[in-house]
Amino acid sequence: MTLHDFSIWEVLFLICFAVSWPISIIKALRTKVVIGKSPIFMALVILGYIFGIIHKMLYSRDIVIFLYVFNALLVSIDLFLYFLFIGKNKRDLQQNQ
Repeated sequence: MTLHDFSIWEVLFLICFAVSWPISIIKALRTKVVIGKSPIFMALVILGYIFGIIHKMLYSRDIVIFLYVFNALLVSIDLFLYFLFIGKNKRDLQQNQ
């Protein structure tokens, strides 16, 4: 694995997402409201990161692979929080109707 043969644009792309997902996670932890989030979307994003990891392992081994893993972990946490809170959110919504 090389430390310097990578695209700065790929790194910047992954850093932008690495900053964005914690905002979503913190909001879910603070409010415990996940209505409006899409678990299918999050699962597809995780799948995309997995494909990025596979590509890095097969064709372009460099340190950027860790950003893919980190981002996949962040989205996985957000998806976990979705399933943790969605039941209560749906019950609260039914009670308020």
